[in-house]
Amino acid sequence: MCGICGYISKNRISEEQLRAMNDTMYHRGPDDFGVEIYPGKDGYAIGFAQRRLSIMDLSSLGHQPMHSKEGRISVVYNGEIYNFQEIKKEMPDYAFLSNCDTEVIIAAYLKWGISCVEKFNGMFAIAIYDREKDEIYLVRDRIGKKPLYYWIKDGNLVFASELKPIFACPGFDKKIRREVLPRYLYHQYITAPDTIFEDVYKLEPGSVLKFHLGEIHTYKYWDIKDVHKRQKANPVKSYAEAKEELKKLLTDAVRLRMISDVPLGSFLSGGYDSSLVTAIAQSVSDEPVKTFSIGFHEEKFNEAKYAKEVAKHLGTKHTELYISEREMFEQVASIAKYYDEPFADSSQIPSMLVAGLAKKDVTVVLSGDGGDEFFCGYNLYDKVGQAQKVDALGAMTYGLFNLPGIKQADLLKKMPFKVQIIASNRNKETKTQFGVNHYYEAAIKMVPGKHIPLLYEFESKYEEKNWQERRMLLDMDTYISGDILCKVDRATMKYSLEARCPILDPNVMEYSFRLPHSFKYDNHVKKRILKDIAYDYIPKELLERPKVGFAVPRDKWLRGPLKEQLTDYCNRDFLKKQDIFDADYMERMLHSYFEYGDGGPSSGANYSKLLWAFFVFEQWYDFYMREGLS
Repeated sequence: MCGICGYISKNRISEEQLRAMNDTMYHRGPDDFGVEIYPGKDGYAIGFAQRRLSIMDLSSLGHQPMHSKEGRISVVYNGEIYNFQEIKKEMPDYAFLSNCDTEVIIAAYLKWGISCVEKFNGMFAIAIYDREKDEIYLVRDRIGKKPLYYWIKDGNLVFASELKPIFACPGFDKKIRREVLPRYLYHQYITAPDTIFEDVYKLEPGSVLKFHLGEIHTYKYWDIKDVHKRQKANPVKSYAEAKEELKKLLTDAVRLRMISDVPLGSFLSGGYDSSLVTAIAQSVSDEPVKTFSIGFHEEKFNEAKYAKEVAKHLGTKHTELYISEREMFEQVASIAKYYDEPFADSSQIPSMLVAGLAKKDVTVVLSGDGGDEFFCGYNLYDKVGQAQKVDALGAMTYGLFNLPGIKQADLLKKMPFKVQIIASNRNKETKTQFGVNHYYEAAIKMVPGKHIPLLYEFESKYEEKNWQERRMLLDMDTYISGDILCKVDRATMKYSLEARCPILDPNVMEYSFRLPHSFKYDNHVKKRILKDIAYDYIPKELLERPKVGFAVPRDKWLRGPLKEQLTDYCNRDFLKKQDIFDADYMERMLHSYFEYGDGGPSSGANYSKLLWAFFVFEQWYDFYMREGLS
């Protein structure tokens, strides 16, 4: 686990400047660093840099940038290739100098070219410089565990694990891309390939970028849509067979992710996914696995007591920490620094706290991320299934609204809230993304002018009739990498902690597509097959309860300790000078929020969620746009 950055540019960037760029990511790799500059062709220079968090082969042989013996290839890399030992066996003639997966990347590239990435089972962001071809490749893992940004301008390329090194790059103009902001406000994160800045992009999960003579070309080597279609054509018909095979794949995935030269543990919330991952880890471990959970004094949000019971049953070495609202509130100020793009999923706060707890004892931690998206675990999927059942009735209602002489908007407002949503859900490209129109419209009004679509208008590409499956695929393409994995990466790397996700092993993900949907969702039982595997390790009564996620009282904070700061951010003079948000609309929104609650008695607009996203943006703006890096 590390942070990488670099460039190929005709603009002069000195070694001292590249070092400064690299050092903005000290938290990602405090153990070692490397900074090198190479002469390129046609007036280009190439700079590679890395901050290292030592996990495998702790010796100096793992130092980066790393080069091939004859000097053709240079690599900087962030992540882990879990199956690097197996790949080494396919290259018996290569004289390896280290026991480091970085060297396997070099050897694999020399043997198979850039298609070598298809052999890698892991989480990774890789930069490869091939002097012979005069090409640079950027590669990101299949599901987007590891981040990778790039800035392309005037035939020059700068890349980094975070935006901070790009901020610090000479000549970078921090010009905000306004048209992404309504989507950010609506979803609370910015989806790849977009970023908050002009000319800066996230490399999409499962993608390769090639840079040659000022031109870039990107392509997908692993795509959710294509893999799902291919795997679904070969379904598993026996539930017993599916359960046995999935259990084996999960065990293999956990065992691979327990290979480490530093202390390792597991997050344990007490829910199904983290409990299953922990149970498997304990079953293959020779000693008690270290587990970590945080608790809340508010009983309705507290799962720590369940995690403690699961830990006791499994025999793990468990550590728990009860946190107060004050301790959560103290984390708000650090959001902008470590989430260097506006990011408003408030569960980032307890995620940072549990990461800080784990770091006291371990450097690597297992997590249960991916179970909800790949095995139908979110409560939202219940609603999506229900919506599909009444869609025909919604179409009929919508048709009645459009009869001659009827004012559709006026009639819709008089209908029950759920009827409004179902009747207006007529776009075939966004069928599973139905929601509150007032909320959607408010996000647009907050930032006037041109904007990209707030909803993801490409659902038909999945060729999936079942709305639940379609929404799961959409979440895999957007939410899991843009929100969940981003949240965990930044929260853990704040403390130089590496998080590994066995459920997101490529073999597990691809096998999940072979399972009939009824194996995942059956008679309102979500994650059916994962739950049945979990029951092989843990009594059902310790796990079966309503799903409870990390939560913070953002509405209470915005009306209480953050009220003055939020009001200042909505100051008319400030907003007009900033020239991003509509000052008049923000003034009315804030008044309505404080006066009537979430948007008023009947508006349906969840203003606390929008205003939290706005607040986080303004915090980010304060830190990066007005004060600069600290």
